[in-house]
Amino acid sequence: MGTILVTGGTGTLGRPVCERLRADGHEVRVLSRHSPPYAVDLRQGGPLLDRAVDGVDAVVHCSNILRGDKDAARLLIEAAQRARVPHLVYISIVGVDRVPLPYYRTKYGVERMIRASGIPWTLLRATQFHDLVLQLLQGLAKPPVMLLPKDVRDQPLEVTEVAARLAELAVRSPAGRVEDMGGPEILTFRKLAQAYLRATGRRRRLVEVPLPGRVYQGLRHGGHLAPERAVGRVTFEEFLARRFPPET
Repeated sequence: MGTILVTGGTGTLGRPVCERLRADGHEVRVLSRHSPPYAVDLRQGGPLLDRAVDGVDAVVHCSNILRGDKDAARLLIEAAQRARVPHLVYISIVGVDRVPLPYYRTKYGVERMIRASGIPWTLLRATQFHDLVLQLLQGLAKPPVMLLPKDVRDQPLEVTEVAARLAELAVRSPAGRVEDMGGPEILTFRKLAQAYLRATGRRRRLVEVPLPGRVYQGLRHGGHLAPERAVGRVTFEEFLARRFPPET
């Protein structure tokens, strides 16, 4: 059994990664801004980051920093280089090289940094988590009319399935880019919104609207989807049923 550092170990993905690794008998170090003994802001680094990576068998980089992601990755990579970490596992997003969202471009930049780092690495890309799709739908449902992007589909994936895959990869030899993970279904946003409204008992008028720009074009063309890698098992409706159980 090994010692594995999980960055973002208290987050939506990092927490189940840690749980799975511990269940498999590994020693887990959790790196998060407010989680001692490795309470580190990756955007700032410092001696505590060096302590966190020292002597580990692998680092699983799950931190999701909307602002400063590349700076955080740079500091993590430099610390891992100093410690001669033998394996760096990174979770990215399907379509980062095809859909020109600024955040996708940042994630793709981090991928390239890891590839060039000289650290043995494994890269997994996944489609969007159920949790993120739910957050988006909750925001869209605040007004009485839900405005949905026309002709855009999504392929939501259960986060615990991704966590299990990352835990598996972390204890294996570095494998480079492995096969993508996609959710079991590809659904239009209308279908996703209808499922959300049924699960929550809410009523909203659904209106699909076309959007301008290259990002919308990339989404319409399915650049963020992995239909050939629909390996997830939990559907969006099953996820919603767990999140919003019917009243008895």
